[in-house]
Amino acid sequence: MNTPEKEYKISVIVPVCNVEQYLSECLESIVKQTLKEIEIICINDGSKDSSLDILKNFAQKDSRIKIIDKPNSGYGDTMNRGIEAATGEYIGIVESDDFIEPDMFESLYRLAKEKDCDIVKSDWYNYWTKGNIKEKNGRVNDYNGKVTNLFEHPEIVTLQPTLWSAIYKKSLFLNNNIKFLTTPGASYQDTSVSFKLYALAQKVFFTTKAYVYYRQDNASSSINNPTKALFVSREYEEIDKFLELHKEIKAIVNTQKLIAQYKACRWAWKRLAPEYRKEFIEKISKDFASYRDKDEFSQEFLKKVKEKNISLLINDPDKFLTKIEKEAKLEKWKKIRRNLFSVKINSSRITITLFGKKILNKG
Repeated sequence: MNTPEKEYKISVIVPVCNVEQYLSECLESIVKQTLKEIEIICINDGSKDSSLDILKNFAQKDSRIKIIDKPNSGYGDTMNRGIEAATGEYIGIVESDDFIEPDMFESLYRLAKEKDCDIVKSDWYNYWTKGNIKEKNGRVNDYNGKVTNLFEHPEIVTLQPTLWSAIYKKSLFLNNNIKFLTTPGASYQDTSVSFKLYALAQKVFFTTKAYVYYRQDNASSSINNPTKALFVSREYEEIDKFLELHKEIKAIVNTQKLIAQYKACRWAWKRLAPEYRKEFIEKISKDFASYRDKDEFSQEFLKKVKEKNISLLINDPDKFLTKIEKEAKLEKWKKIRRNLFSVKINSSRITITLFGKKILNKG
């Protein structure tokens, strides 16, 4: 298949690093897309397994696949290289341990053109290889079928940064010089990029249709790495720099940003190895003390995170650490109890769990 570059509707970026176990399934799902006018840019980030050989085998069969092979330099640099190489009107991202529905890019591109949008965002499935289990995430339900932006819904800038369940106008990256941080060994580098994209997009459309299977049980994934959560705070430093350059955006979204940052830091703490937790909390304490000193705390923020919690974090980080450790233990026991028997019902699905096994999972 020889599609001229000028006719590519979507450039699909696939970052690859030591993912031989899942890579073929990922690439198969991309080359079988019903939208044929796509280029598939695979960036091999110094893989030491057979990932590069797998890429070459696929490229021999499909001329739309372009391989960038480079020494390992981290996820951020890998993504930036992919964006620089992209020639399509829109950019899509598929993580190399995930896979997608055949009509994903055709459906998202059609919506993008119909609605004249900078971003079209879809739902996704959390997926477990063992048992072939999928659960629809349900994070975009509140915005389904809407064209919006941060002026109408400021909270969209703090949506979970799942960049791979959407497409974006390439011009949104290029015109605003949006790039990933390139700190080697870092992770969660989609946090600041996602924030900037949603902050600057004029039109964003949401659909609750799910297309991506987001693999949860890849042991080498960053979500399972007990040290990489440290880099969450670095991402928010980048967001703060961005907001200082865009005061009009900061005036609208700063409260939402602070709420999301506090929640993200608590979330990241749970994923850190114990030896890193004290250092991490002390860093976060200084960050929020700085926000307080600059009079950035609104009543909405203090209500959402509970004023006593933020006060404890700033004034006595050791006590705050003890408090959230106790809460984490309590949540662990609650989770054990829920796994014995629980019924969960929301707008998108019904789940019944008995003795750790889902006996009903509809949605």
